[in-house]
Amino acid sequence: MPPNSSERVNDKFLKPYNPSETEGRIYDGWEKSGYFNPDNLPNGKEKKPFTIMMPPPNATGVLHMGHALGLTIQDILIRYKRMRGFATLWLPGTDHAAIATQAKVEKEISKKEGKNRYDIGRKELLKRIDAFVADSRATIQKQTRILGASCDWSREAFTLDEKRNRAVNKVFKMMYDAGLIYRGHRIINWDPKGQTTISDDEIVYVEEKAPFYYFQYGPFVIGTVRPETKFGDKYVVINPDDPRYAQYAHGQKIDLEWINGPITATIIHDPDQDMTFGSGAMTITPWHDIHDFELAERFELDREQVIDERGILLPIAGEFTGEYIKKARPRIIEKLRQKGLIVRVDENYVHNIPTAERTGGIIEPQIKLQWFVDVNKEIVGRGKSLKELMLEPVRSGATKIIPEYFDKTYFHWIENLRDWCISRQIWYGHRIPVWYRGEDISVGIEPKESGWLQDEDTLDTWFSSGIWTFSTLGWPDDTEDFRRYHPTDLLETGYDILFFWIARMILMTEFTLNTIPFKSVYLHGMVRDEQGRKMSKSLGNNLEPLDIVAKFGADAARMTLIVGNTPGTDMRINEDKIKGYKHFANKLWNIARFILENAGDADANAQYTKENKNVRRYFDQIIVKEVTKNIEEYRIDLAADTVYHYAWHRFADMILEHSKTVFADGTPEEIASQKKLLLYILTDLLKLLHPFMPFITEEIYQSLPTRDAEFLMVAQWPEANAVTMEK
Repeated sequence: MPPNSSERVNDKFLKPYNPSETEGRIYDGWEKSGYFNPDNLPNGKEKKPFTIMMPPPNATGVLHMGHALGLTIQDILIRYKRMRGFATLWLPGTDHAAIATQAKVEKEISKKEGKNRYDIGRKELLKRIDAFVADSRATIQKQTRILGASCDWSREAFTLDEKRNRAVNKVFKMMYDAGLIYRGHRIINWDPKGQTTISDDEIVYVEEKAPFYYFQYGPFVIGTVRPETKFGDKYVVINPDDPRYAQYAHGQKIDLEWINGPITATIIHDPDQDMTFGSGAMTITPWHDIHDFELAERFELDREQVIDERGILLPIAGEFTGEYIKKARPRIIEKLRQKGLIVRVDENYVHNIPTAERTGGIIEPQIKLQWFVDVNKEIVGRGKSLKELMLEPVRSGATKIIPEYFDKTYFHWIENLRDWCISRQIWYGHRIPVWYRGEDISVGIEPKESGWLQDEDTLDTWFSSGIWTFSTLGWPDDTEDFRRYHPTDLLETGYDILFFWIARMILMTEFTLNTIPFKSVYLHGMVRDEQGRKMSKSLGNNLEPLDIVAKFGADAARMTLIVGNTPGTDMRINEDKIKGYKHFANKLWNIARFILENAGDADANAQYTKENKNVRRYFDQIIVKEVTKNIEEYRIDLAADTVYHYAWHRFADMILEHSKTVFADGTPEEIASQKKLLLYILTDLLKLLHPFMPFITEEIYQSLPTRDAEFLMVAQWPEANAVTMEK
């Protein structure tokens, strides 16, 4: 940091503010101070803790604008709480992101060497992934620093490191022993291209216009966009109250002509069947449709596999056996046409097809033997299911979701929750902690005797990230960090993973610790371009955070992401908006230069004029209070907007302009009062702005003639001072 010298101050402020020459130096100073670690704060271990666990970005590449937004919001809250006297722990980390990471490395191997994972083997693949992840994590750490994140790097964690693996195995065994983890045949999302199950959040829906076919199925008309799945259909579902089908009884058999010849179908009465959709009748494919599988479970119906794990038709398809479904579809349609079973075709039907985010493969639901978490089973000794444990904290208010209108969405999702498939058919990740030897099974800890074989599958990454708030604090050991910092105060993340991560964190923590993982959840929206489109390389509208920082500075990027960004809603940004906040940074720099040149020698014992008492009163009682109140209520968008407008429009445009007149024509007492006022407001204005624009405020603060702390980031937050208002 620059020394507190008026000569250096004058030299520094003669030049325009240059973020690229300042921000790296400032951050190095912060990090070397040790103040990111709450233990190193003055009386840190005596202060009340405030804890945020950084949502770990995937260890697959660079940070995007969503990451930048999340990091900015979290850093604002951490810096604010630190200045309010809390022992602030913001623990950083990265997620191994198993499927995404393995897919990226496999793609590179295929591109460079023409080999797949089986060619090089499990051990070699994991070795290469580890090297890739180490490099990627270093990149993410550097990017996080560039954005100004004041997190405690000494406590950094990784979801796949040894400590986290021990915690994962412990939780798995606890849930298995409680009868909540089981292995069974259920329907899952299968990626034929990646050859693994995937979670719902790893599905990308792609809009497609495709023919919708209506077929004659005995006396019924049924519709589908996927005729290749219909070889195994032998049940017709109707609503018992549908007058069109009153003559058909539940369980009644009917003979009809179908794709490969005559079949016998069974009538199923389902009161939930929608009579208004299509003909009101439908056939079901329990092996390849989640809704149909659940219906088959309810009525104890047979299921037959039609398509294998590679997307190839099985022998049930008769003459089409061995064909890839996409190629077989037109031939199947032609055969149905020749048999006179096509009623009509809607050529302009638009629907969404599920694809795997990492491979692009079209998802094919399959019934497979997998590991699951039972969310409906009552937990012995608790009298409640996991589903009920997930609902309780939000219903009771123990965990508050911001904005609160997401509560209804959360409840709806949890109430309709299915058993959670936690196994994946990939090699990278936490390997299922189950070992087999003949009929024997060992769970949680690897047996020391020979002859045991570990399960080949790995765990869904949400399993390890679900225990992030406490595994990062040293659990299952009874550490001082765990006792002091858990439950955490806040989780800040995007609304798009409310169900996939937040709900699972509540599930895992409530089960494991019988407590909540966090007291509040702050949900931010997506960052979009000025037309409201999602940012992507293919659209050419992608704004990279580091490019923005290099061009405009981190402070401008942070303000752009915050001002006008209401919790839970998407926001639009463009370079003009970012440029506007770069101008604001320059304005702040010029404000500081004027004050330090004209009021740097202010007398702390000078008396305020009546007018200046009112000016200070307004700042203390209105601006400081409003900014503080908005941050406390997690309306940081309003807090940033308030201090921005005060600095530019009232302080710069009015108070500083008036000061020029006072300095030119005022009495010695008026000039002394004005100097004291300007220096006072500048000092506290820097404090109010610091959480939002940490770099430039710290740089200016280091040039103040008097300071109440070594660094602005540990200075005391402004309090509303009782200055008497005089008429």
